[in-house]
Amino acid sequence: MSSLPRRAKIQAQNVESKDEFSFFSELSSGSEEDDKEDSIWEPQKKVPRNRKQPVTKEPNRKPGRRAKKNTVQVDDMSKDMAVKEELNSPVAIGNANLEEKNHKLHTTKALKIAARKQKNPSQRGRKKLKVDEETSQASPLESGNSSMETPSTSTTWEDVCKKEESEDDFTFDQSPLKRVKTEACPQGKPVKFPEGANSIKEEVEMNWDIVQVLSERTNIELWVCANIIRLFNDDNTIPFIIRYRKELINNLDADSLREVRQTLDELRAVAKKVHSTIQKIKKEGKMSECLLKALLNCKTFEELEHVSAPYKTGSKGTKAQRAKQLGLEGAAWTLLENPGQLNLLSYIRPNVKGLSELKDIETGVQHILADMIAKDKDTLDFIRDLCQHRYICIQSSLAKVSSKKVNEKDVGKFQLYQNFSCNIRNIHHHQILAINRGENLKILTVKVNISDGVKNEFCRWCIQNRWRPRGFARPEIMQILRNSLDDSFKRLIVPLLCREFRAKLTSDAEKQSVMMFGQNLRQLLLTSPVPGRTLMGVDPGYKHGCKLAIISPTSQILHTDVVYLHCGQGFREAEKIKRLLLDFNCSTVVIGNGTACRETEAYFADLIMRNYFAPLDVVYCIVSEAGASIYSVSPEANKEMPGLDPNLRSAVSIARRVQDPLAELVKIEPKHIGVGMYQHDVSQTLLKATLDSVVEECVSFVGVDINICSEVLLRHIAGLNANRAKNIIEWREKNGPFVNREQLKKVKGLGPKSFQQCAGFIRINQDYVRTFCSSQPVDSSGQSQGAALLTSEKLGKKKSKADVALTPNPLDQTCIHPESYDIAVRFLSFIGGTLHEIGKPEMQQKINSSLGKESIEKTAERLKTTAHTLQVIIDGLSQPESFDFRTDFDKPDFKRSIVCLEDLQVGTVLTGKVENATMFGVFVDIGVGKSGLIPIRNITEAKLSKTKKRRSLGLGPGERVEVKVLNIDIPRSRISLDLLRVL
Repeated sequence: MSSLPRRAKIQAQNVESKDEFSFFSELSSGSEEDDKEDSIWEPQKKVPRNRKQPVTKEPNRKPGRRAKKNTVQVDDMSKDMAVKEELNSPVAIGNANLEEKNHKLHTTKALKIAARKQKNPSQRGRKKLKVDEETSQASPLESGNSSMETPSTSTTWEDVCKKEESEDDFTFDQSPLKRVKTEACPQGKPVKFPEGANSIKEEVEMNWDIVQVLSERTNIELWVCANIIRLFNDDNTIPFIIRYRKELINNLDADSLREVRQTLDELRAVAKKVHSTIQKIKKEGKMSECLLKALLNCKTFEELEHVSAPYKTGSKGTKAQRAKQLGLEGAAWTLLENPGQLNLLSYIRPNVKGLSELKDIETGVQHILADMIAKDKDTLDFIRDLCQHRYICIQSSLAKVSSKKVNEKDVGKFQLYQNFSCNIRNIHHHQILAINRGENLKILTVKVNISDGVKNEFCRWCIQNRWRPRGFARPEIMQILRNSLDDSFKRLIVPLLCREFRAKLTSDAEKQSVMMFGQNLRQLLLTSPVPGRTLMGVDPGYKHGCKLAIISPTSQILHTDVVYLHCGQGFREAEKIKRLLLDFNCSTVVIGNGTACRETEAYFADLIMRNYFAPLDVVYCIVSEAGASIYSVSPEANKEMPGLDPNLRSAVSIARRVQDPLAELVKIEPKHIGVGMYQHDVSQTLLKATLDSVVEECVSFVGVDINICSEVLLRHIAGLNANRAKNIIEWREKNGPFVNREQLKKVKGLGPKSFQQCAGFIRINQDYVRTFCSSQPVDSSGQSQGAALLTSEKLGKKKSKADVALTPNPLDQTCIHPESYDIAVRFLSFIGGTLHEIGKPEMQQKINSSLGKESIEKTAERLKTTAHTLQVIIDGLSQPESFDFRTDFDKPDFKRSIVCLEDLQVGTVLTGKVENATMFGVFVDIGVGKSGLIPIRNITEAKLSKTKKRRSLGLGPGERVEVKVLNIDIPRSRISLDLLRVL
């Protein structure tokens, strides 16, 4: 339905809607159409105001709202009038009667008029929704009962327990990227905030509602957008929201939440820029009521640039401004309001340039009218809507000067786009990025082509509707108006539309590219670890040899060396490698995929096939070494491995990427990891923010053992940063291990908000704590002195009432948040379990037995919480102590032999591992030294695994697939593949 016009979408919702929001959607949707009808001659009303009141108004007032003279009396609907469409505060709205949902259009207008009269203009955009208590009490809940709402402990607000389909707590499951904005199939009821809660207040006020615009741009429900704004305003992190505030965001996933945050930041940036522009123009004394309204209507930087360009410092002024300085503005307004009294001859001044001839006067009036048309909101809305339903194409061609100044090889890269044309609604994101790169390199010339049919229909609508003169106009007057429309369209409106189209296409393409990069990064970070093995990391090379590093199962460096495998000494070096593998009982070799990777792989494969390393059964795998060289010379690497040669540090990093990919890859700046596409062409600020958010998301959901984790890993936990992570490590070194999560509050710089955000993602291994406490002497009371020391001597002499004996809490090893501990204890009591049974089979049996008798929703209602919170508690209680969900995903592909490119044949079926995913296809390593490409058209939903736990809807790095060879181009080293299935 999102592709329908706005009016059609509202009508469709009125028919299909079954939830309580449809009535208010109808109210809000009708406002634009009504305003168009009521203010169709609004420009003409501005003449006397401009002449009599040149003083500008305050920017926080929103002009252009005209009060109706007639008063409408409303009886039974008076309570609903208080529920105006502001939607700044999400509330639970009781189901309206069917008659109210499907009432007639004139009733909607009457309500809107009455509500507008009651509205205080100074509070516009800030008013909070008020819900009629009688209506909400009488309205049945979606489940059919009318029970009172119960407070949720998963949120600081009172909310209604929404009923969602049961989904796992893990955010990387297969779920839609976003919830489609529709009231036909609601996923739950809007969450009601207490009456005392403040409305959403933005720093700067605009003529548009930020919640409404955010909902339109992201296609997410209004109440969800309002909740998200509140959550971000309270400094909540994405991992915390995704896991512990699911009911407030209608179970959105992390990518959708990031998209909403990016869009929200863009809207706020536009609003801030608008108000700074207003202040600047007011200081120069150029502000008018018409200009103020136009500025406050701007929703994009392109619109703001279009409106404010003539008023920039140093601007010579537009043609319209110069005509107004000659006194022709009155003639332009007279042409529209009373064309019969217009006498252009009276404006002739023989000695004044621009007024000496009738033709000059007509041109001046034409320029003023063209400027008025190009800045009118209703006119721009019409032409934008018209372009959405007409053929608009983007074209690229080879630039004339490219052959002289640009390398021929670079020109060849853009061969596909040297004579390219595509509808802007059908063009792919990677095509936009490629065209933009070619344009920046001055290889391509790009333009947006708007057909003449659009212009003709636009001019016809303007003359017959918006800009039709009031009264009879002579043919010569109508000709001036037609010339004005033609001039406005060609000189002002088309350039604005082209800039908007290009900006929108580029922005969407960049966001998609960044999102794809983030998805690939997530796949890579969550590659299943290979614990418990001694590994040999190999950083291949020719002249400088292959660097070796052997690491223990606990990531300690056991040995480093250099061997020269490709300089005629391969046989002699084989003895050294065999001796090292036998001495350290190492049977797994990890080879980096950089220079000399293919030759090094062939070397080890040959030795393995000849059973050279017997009695060891040696296997090897190939791992990406992207970023390893950058990390090897970083301060973190120097601190972690002091005195070790940087080249050998790379080999250590390569081995650790298999042993624990997440712990190693977080040490490297995400954009250097080597997944994604066009990462150097997109906004680097957006890229860094998204990738850092993905790293934080992955680290948080995996969780860290606070007593053994590194400072680098800890700083990526939600709610923490470099300083807080450093303080935690220092506290641990000074006071010993953390016994429970409550001790985090003792760390310097870790306030209540930071504790709330990070506590659920920090684990405290109970075996480690028990070992520490048991090693301490026991006092007469039977308590371990180790715990007592933590609250007395090691925390300082000063003690407060908040200091209590810190004892281990088995819940600290789970994903359950401390704010839900009391609910978890009550749930354990309800099922007859104990804290000591956490993670054991008997706990799972008791949970299954309880849920078999009563649904999770009923149990949550009994415990006065939400189903989402209870699901997190159930997951935490049933998961083993050493649970790691990464074990559900693919491990590295270990092998013993290789295949050459020349050995491949069309139709051959192979297994491989995804290396990188792009917007046009997926690259798969099939073991021939060159990745094959599965075009995006060959990746269908039917071929993706239904039973396997997935981290995204598409294929990503690390996944194992079965493919068939479609085409082999040996000269160009290109292999085309077809996806058969995901293994």
